[in-house]
Amino acid sequence: MVKLASARECRMYGPRRGRNRAEYINAALYVFATIVQLCGFVFLLLNEPEPGLVLLLIALGLVVVVNVHDLLAHLAGIDYWFPLMGFDPQLGLVEFAVPFAQALGALLTFLGILFLFIQSIKGYVEYKLEKHALNLLLAGSIFWLFGAINNACQIYERANGHVQILQESVHIPFLMGSCLFLVGAILNSHEQARSIHHGLELLGWTWVWFGIFGSMMFFIGGLANVVKIFKMQQMDGTRLEKLRGGAQERLVQGREGRSPLILEEERRRRGAEEGRSGVGPSPYKDVLVRDA
Repeated sequence: MVKLASARECRMYGPRRGRNRAEYINAALYVFATIVQLCGFVFLLLNEPEPGLVLLLIALGLVVVVNVHDLLAHLAGIDYWFPLMGFDPQLGLVEFAVPFAQALGALLTFLGILFLFIQSIKGYVEYKLEKHALNLLLAGSIFWLFGAINNACQIYERANGHVQILQESVHIPFLMGSCLFLVGAILNSHEQARSIHHGLELLGWTWVWFGIFGSMMFFIGGLANVVKIFKMQQMDGTRLEKLRGGAQERLVQGREGRSPLILEEERRRRGAEEGRSGVGPSPYKDVLVRDA
């Protein structure tokens, strides 16, 4: 149940005001989803399975929405130009693969819990459906861990150092939470294989406790992500990570004929960056030129 945390300039999509609002809503929605998920596990711990499962389903649905937004945000930032991923592998392995894997993992976990919830409501036992439910919970946790590892394997060359520190404060809790959920799913599968349980009893106490601690880690990572988003909104694009391998230049060239305003903004950013790194004209030299 991880979301993408990136300091790429290509995440700066659309008009500034609308983009900032969408980013804040996205980050806040993820934090809310972690709180709902934590409450769901607490209800399971208190032997209130049906309300707990409903809260878990709501939280997982929100996580799917959050990650779909992350995916579309980065695709919109590169004008949905998929060939750019061939020039910058991180664009495909992180900005595209992470939200896709996280959304898929949340969807699989959602289906696993839904299968058990349906059996609980209808009051019948279907062994194949129970087996599929446990396998879906395990597969969802694997996708979450895969996304968390990819999320932490981002390479920074030009991003602001403060932003990179905030990035790590997001990545580490997400990685720890994903590991806890995977370990909980594995141990729960082994426990159910040694005993005869059906329905909601398949969600053992081990899975519940690991889910509680994993949800806490996701909540901490979500709060750190809100701080990171706020910091990114306060700076211009020159201190964010650019596309590599010529992808940034090709993106600007591709926009040249279609979006003059975007091109002008790119030129302004480039000029501001060169102004910071360059040395201004010498007044003494100007005097000598005038005297000559």
